[in-house]
Amino acid sequence: MSKYYIASCVFTWHYPQLSQRAQAYAEKQGLTVVRCCVPKYKLEHFTGHMPAAYQDTWAALPDSGDFAAGDTVYTLCHNCSAIIEETKPGVTVKSLWELMDEDPDFSYPDFTGHTMILQDCWRAFDRTAEQDAVRSLLKKMKITVVEQEERREKTDFCGVSTLRPAPPRNLKLAPQRFVHNANVQGKFEDCTPEEQKRRMTEYCHRFNGKEVVSYCHYCMEGLLLGGARAKHLAELAFNQFETYRK
Repeated sequence: MSKYYIASCVFTWHYPQLSQRAQAYAEKQGLTVVRCCVPKYKLEHFTGHMPAAYQDTWAALPDSGDFAAGDTVYTLCHNCSAIIEETKPGVTVKSLWELMDEDPDFSYPDFTGHTMILQDCWRAFDRTAEQDAVRSLLKKMKITVVEQEERREKTDFCGVSTLRPAPPRNLKLAPQRFVHNANVQGKFEDCTPEEQKRRMTEYCHRFNGKEVVSYCHYCMEGLLLGGARAKHLAELAFNQFETYRK
């Protein structure tokens, strides 16, 4: 039985330094680090989006893993979670946050005095263990969490990713998540950039300028577009703050 960590092409594109911190942590936990949930997915495309100094290192990672029944796969990408679950029966899928939460030696930064609104993600609406781990990590970092009414399984938010067509790969490999469930909830509208901006700005008014924490890079894209004072959970956990790269 093998253990893997999927670094995530998209997360690494947006947060290359944080991704390297997460990869190093996963390696110390004995996990094999790979780039993506499927082989050879847009390798040149995403390598080209990485900072020049990091491109060779990223390209040297295995593009994916030979995931088999009995293996455990950790990731912070909810697309990867869904695809592994729907294409690899018998493989256990967990989040990076669960790995951290289960680690008795993880060194938590102290954010005593910080209060943050928690933004749950639609792509993880039914991932109770992940949601619990997120809240546990924030508590261990001594952050006071403000819950929204639309939380956990009730959340309907995933930034602008649901305001544009879904990637064909996701529809094909994880239809339960990205076709059946998404259709029920009216996801993946084809909105203009102007409409995306308008909707995100309208959504973020609810925060009234208060700090928000998210554990999804797609949610982060929407929150930042809407003007929210948002931080990714990885930024807090590793105590390293990085500008979201587009």
